[in-house]
Amino acid sequence: MKELRLILGDQLNINHSWYQKVDPDVAYLMMEVKSETQRSPQHAQKVLGTFAAMRAFSASLSSLGHHVHYLSIGASDNQQSFSGNASYFCEKFAVSSFSWQQPDSWYVDQELKEFFNASSLEGGEVSTEHFFEPRDGLATFMQNRSTWKMENWYRHLRVKHDVLIEDGKPTGGNWNFDKENRKAWRGEPSPDSASGPTYDHSALWDEITQAKVTTFGNPSAAAFQWPSNREESLEMLKRFCNGNLKFFGDYQDAMSDKSQTLFHSLLSFSLNLKMISPKEVLNAVVKALDGDQKNIASIEGFVRQVLGWREYVRGIYWAKMPDYLLSNTFAFSKKLPAWFWSGKVDMKCMSVTINQSLETAYAHHIQRLMIVGNFSLLAGINPRDVHLWYLGVYIDALEWVEVPNTIGMSQYADGGVLATKPYVSSSAYINRMSDYCKSCKYQRKEKHGAQSCPFDTLYWDFLITHRKAFKNNPRMAMMLKNIDRKTESEISQISVRAQILRDRIEDL
Repeated sequence: MKELRLILGDQLNINHSWYQKVDPDVAYLMMEVKSETQRSPQHAQKVLGTFAAMRAFSASLSSLGHHVHYLSIGASDNQQSFSGNASYFCEKFAVSSFSWQQPDSWYVDQELKEFFNASSLEGGEVSTEHFFEPRDGLATFMQNRSTWKMENWYRHLRVKHDVLIEDGKPTGGNWNFDKENRKAWRGEPSPDSASGPTYDHSALWDEITQAKVTTFGNPSAAAFQWPSNREESLEMLKRFCNGNLKFFGDYQDAMSDKSQTLFHSLLSFSLNLKMISPKEVLNAVVKALDGDQKNIASIEGFVRQVLGWREYVRGIYWAKMPDYLLSNTFAFSKKLPAWFWSGKVDMKCMSVTINQSLETAYAHHIQRLMIVGNFSLLAGINPRDVHLWYLGVYIDALEWVEVPNTIGMSQYADGGVLATKPYVSSSAYINRMSDYCKSCKYQRKEKHGAQSCPFDTLYWDFLITHRKAFKNNPRMAMMLKNIDRKTESEISQISVRAQILRDRIEDL
């Protein structure tokens, strides 16, 4: 063999040009390494799901005739880091060339480049052939613009890649149907079952525990619902297009303790591991429209998330790392309360979302943003701690997509680089978009007492405290104007109660 090619755990694209012919001079290296499981505490299902998908991909490559050297987490010759294993096996196999696909992690990217540059090997990095745009595509597009507004990027990509475009104009007459995507769900229509294949991962779990990989959350087969290969991922896509897609747009922001997933596709895990491509996903979704304009709001809402937002946050990540992770515009320093790891909290919305996350390694984007993220920002929690929790708990949370969503959108820690305003709200929004408040210990109508909703007190205290910082932000004008309706006495009560809540955050 002459060349060793590295395949990372989130590069499971069987249609990559690497695999189109079998070359006896090429071997592929795949590895399960502790260095990645230790970046933050990891949900058991995230480790299980990723390793299972990697092993299935290795088997698929081998069945096609490719030579694959697979390092399991407990292998005796596993150096437990990408560069360590690359160095060890390049020497062991006496190869003259080493190649790898562009990592989506800034840290892994640096690690592999440092190893390669210090070697005398030929080869180098190649594209993953997955995303619509290159890493620097957003930065190039935005270089002459004062603000990095996602909507401009989204429209540019719609036209460039001919997605929902007819005669140069947006299908349905509008670029964005966001205003039609905000309906609350009250039990009807009924979502199709979003559960995936059932697996017995007990043998793999034994390997993981024997290797002393630290995890949290529920690893049981009953809770695991994630695909392990391309075929199962395509089946999930087909089921979504034939079922929940038609209601996705209306209810994509809705929340309920009666349905954990509602009409969401659950495709993000498959997409982020590259078992399926964003292009084929959007082709399938747009095809489902098939001239029926009554579904355009759902179709466009989904396209906006995949083509617009997904490509946007990736561009932010590569333009702003590594300093972006240090962003903390409010200088918040409070630690995550222990109930983020147990779910034992009396706030119903937080209890439902966190317990679901610990049980299934999943919560949809509004639960992440307007429940967990909203509370964390209002409570003054260190955004770095929030980032590490999100990165560890959610099965689809790879750093390139999670960091901008957390640091930028959820916590506004970048001071407005990504989002034009903080995504904060009182309990009014949560009550409007969910059924959580109806059975909560805390009372929305009680303003500042012991049973008042923490979201309300902390929301008003946040606006009052940071009023000057946002006085010139037009998107905050209505919120800030409402402060004028409050008396000095009420403002004082809010401040006192907010400090009590922050001091007693462990007991909420």
